[in-house]
Amino acid sequence: VQLQASGGGLVQAGGSLRLSCIVSVHTFGMYNMGWFRQTPGKEREFVAGISWRGGSTSYADSVKGRFTISRDNVKNTVYLQMNSLKPEDTAVYYCAVHLSRATILTGVGYYAYWGQGTLVTVSS
Repeated sequence: VQLQASGGGLVQAGGSLRLSCIVSVHTFGMYNMGWFRQTPGKEREFVAGISWRGGSTSYADSVKGRFTISRDNVKNTVYLQMNSLKPEDTAVYYCAVHLSRATILTGVGYYAYWGQGTLVTVSS
């Protein structure tokens, strides 16, 4: 399983970015997906998750109302639309596969496969 994240970059506070993650697996539509982020010296943290059919989503409190996770099971792609970005959103963002169709989980250890990360920098 390979994941390729893209869409990161430099944006001013208040701006928007859309991250994409293409997953090379035939069974993409069978698994929950998640986005995480990490800054230097800090643990990787859950940002958003989406169920295998896209019917359920979960968000960290810090991004609720600003970020939206979605997926296209035909394109094997999961997205993270980030609006009203803040400097504290600056991080490397990772997409990940949770080999389950059960409840969306927020713990890093539940996710089996990870992308390489894409850097998001929000300037003030």
